Amino acid sequence: MGKPSKPRKLAENEARAVGRMLRTSPRKLNLVAQSIRGLKVDRAIADLTFSPKRISKSVKAVLESAIANAENNHDLDVDELVVHEAYVGKNLVMKRWKPRARGRVGRIEKPFSQITIVVREKSAETSGEAA
Repeated sequence: MGKPSKPRKLAENEARAVGRMLRTSPRKLNLVAQSIRGLKVDRAIADLTFSPKRISKSVKAVLESAIANAENNHDLDVDELVVHEAYVGKNLVMKRWKPRARGRVGRIEKPFSQITIVVREKSAETSGEAA
């Protein structure tokens, strides 16, 4: 006897994963998210693997989680997956203080952020119609 399940927010050919509490600013994380938006998942994983950005390892883990969700929970074909959405949001900000000259204090903010990655299955017929 539980609560009725919520309706699915995504389409039937989509799956998502959310990475929370990533220790970087949303602005820096958005640069990595922009680099994988719209790519096929194998190409996106290759780009993240060889990216010089520190946070790309965490983004790669979230992308792999979205791929696993698509394969195991929604029975989607991994070879046809495309990164449909990759968007970034703010999370907690830790405030720290640093002593400065003449008895003053400097505020240091250590921001966290989160990323949501939605992968979509693009079948051969669908991509043929779009072209």
